[in-house]
Amino acid sequence: MDEQVDVARAYLRALRSHNGNSVPIEPRAVRYEAGLKTAFSGDHLRRSLSRGPQYRLIEAIRDCVWSVDGDDVTADYLLDAGLLGRTLVTVRVVETFRIPRDDLRIHRIDAKIRRP
Repeated sequence: MDEQVDVARAYLRALRSHNGNSVPIEPRAVRYEAGLKTAFSGDHLRRSLSRGPQYRLIEAIRDCVWSVDGDDVTADYLLDAGLLGRTLVTVRVVETFRIPRDDLRIHRIDAKIRRP
């Protein structure tokens, strides 16, 4: 269980560090946000984490609550986004990561973003 959470934590760290290479991602991994596919492969997800302009606005990730149910790890957290160190918006993000216990790589992410 802790190992699965550690994998998901690596993803959240990469959102801030912009280093997608540090995240264990399965090559066929996909990501959905609000039901729309936003990452089409592990390489695409890794590139987005490393160079995606959508992640450059993230100022902080905080108040994260973790839960694990089998191969699914859920992170429920607040994300502050802004420019030049000034927070312009805070949203609540709930991301469910499919991380099989016998593989310990991200296979799928389902994200929901809403106002806190």
